[in-house]
Amino acid sequence: MVRVRLLAAAAIPVLLTCLAGCSSATTAVEGCMGKQAVGATSGQLVGTYQGEGDAKGVTLTLTASQGKPASGTVTAHGWPTGDWYRDELGEAFDGSGTWAVVQGGTPATEFARLSLSFTAPRRFLDGDTLDSLSIAEGDGRTYLYADDDPDACPAFRLRLQ
Repeated sequence: MVRVRLLAAAAIPVLLTCLAGCSSATTAVEGCMGKQAVGATSGQLVGTYQGEGDAKGVTLTLTASQGKPASGTVTAHGWPTGDWYRDELGEAFDGSGTWAVVQGGTPATEFARLSLSFTAPRRFLDGDTLDSLSIAEGDGRTYLYADDDPDACPAFRLRLQ
């Protein structure tokens, strides 16, 4: 009986520590892609990303703008259309536009996000296509992903090649 109480007493600080600092969203992302980025630069993000999971067949290429940190041009192949708040991805398109990083670390935005603005083709209104991605880094890899279910590894994700 004393041994059980000692084990229970030893487990309580561990449990309280996890309750205070463990997040299912962070754990799910860290478990499959690395840590969510608070900030990112052009040097970290430029290159070609290949889709995984629900993004299989999607390619996203980011190039840097001179003199403008954490921004540039984007080219997408097989990018999904449709209302992103639905469970299904819509028709795919090839297009181009610009990108910029919205840095995190503020009360309004905890983690960095990649904001996309497609200028070609011109058939999109706000919400007609996925235009904001979260950024994760780990094990020397960079990922862009749709942050839709905090308890699971993101289904729509792209990995820097």
